[in-house]
Amino acid sequence: MTTRHIKVDKGSISFDANNKPVFADNNTEASLKEAAEVLRSSGGVVAFPTETVYGLGGNALDTASVHAIYKAKNRPADNPLILHISSLDQLKRNIPGVEVPEVYKPLIEKFWPGPLTILLPVPRENNPISPACTVGQSTFAVRMPAHPVGRALIALSDVPLAAPSANASTRPSTTTAQHVISDLNGKIPMVLDGGACEVGVESTVVDGLCSPPMLLRPGGVSVEQIRQVGGEPWKDVIIGKATAGAHEKVRTPGMKYKHYSPRANVLLIESKSQNASDAAQKAFDYIKTQKVNKIGVLMTRNLGHDFVESLQNAVGTKVVAKDLGKQGSDISRNLFGFLRDMDSEGVELIIVEGIDESDEGLAVMNRLRKASSSVLSL
Repeated sequence: MTTRHIKVDKGSISFDANNKPVFADNNTEASLKEAAEVLRSSGGVVAFPTETVYGLGGNALDTASVHAIYKAKNRPADNPLILHISSLDQLKRNIPGVEVPEVYKPLIEKFWPGPLTILLPVPRENNPISPACTVGQSTFAVRMPAHPVGRALIALSDVPLAAPSANASTRPSTTTAQHVISDLNGKIPMVLDGGACEVGVESTVVDGLCSPPMLLRPGGVSVEQIRQVGGEPWKDVIIGKATAGAHEKVRTPGMKYKHYSPRANVLLIESKSQNASDAAQKAFDYIKTQKVNKIGVLMTRNLGHDFVESLQNAVGTKVVAKDLGKQGSDISRNLFGFLRDMDSEGVELIIVEGIDESDEGLAVMNRLRKASSSVLSL
């Protein structure tokens, strides 16, 4: 199979009052209509951008398409998939009997379209959702992406799309079309290139069907925002455990199995100290036990160039350094791409400093802990 890399112009897409896409660029319109035809055919899949990460989409009502997603990614078959819609009307037309509880109303009004996923009850009768999406659960997850390309593609295909991140299973999620090609070239028919993703980590997943509500996966909407906007029920929202047990059924992706990992080992430094030389010495003590020749450092807020210089002096070899940023939004946006960049540099060990878990930090630390081989607390 040849994977086609098709560039489209996200700035040429708008939406009318009925949530229908309007195109100012004929080539973009033609490309998205072609991709929509692929998705309407049984077994068809397409990689496309969302505001969070690139997704690998297939018709959530067609088991052949959902199986094609699992096959391309080499994804464990008991890992559920999130459905992506372009409007609530589309959801209700395609899944008759679906109910959206009132508890979600303020969140939907604020964060849809956007990086928020909600859990809904599976309809009791004539459920059209492929069982390969729900893997035996009584609930399914759904969100409405904000990226114009992703949302327009879903509208044109007019079916909910099951769409996990468009990466090989266990690898860092993809935030550019080139990342997708690096992982899935020859395994899928096409990648729609709508530029780099703005958020950089997956959507936040919440369960409002229980009391108090639960945050199942941190992501592009912070728990602080949910508490502020959601009203009384969401003020007591519980943050669920980050990792499920080996034999535990999970209601959302990202809770089970190895995730987000580059080929290089990752050493996560959780530090409250700004003493660069002390941190470098402790990192060096760890490095001596690993016998690595090339080291990378992803800097954030405290351990910057002084740390890199101290580490380089200690190990006596070149250290490849990148600055993830100081703001949470920058760190989130850059994280997966920079982990992949370190692999491209041939780095054997990546050292990254953690951040506090407020705002974007909760999602960033969730991904870093899952990606890490070891954690060093200072």
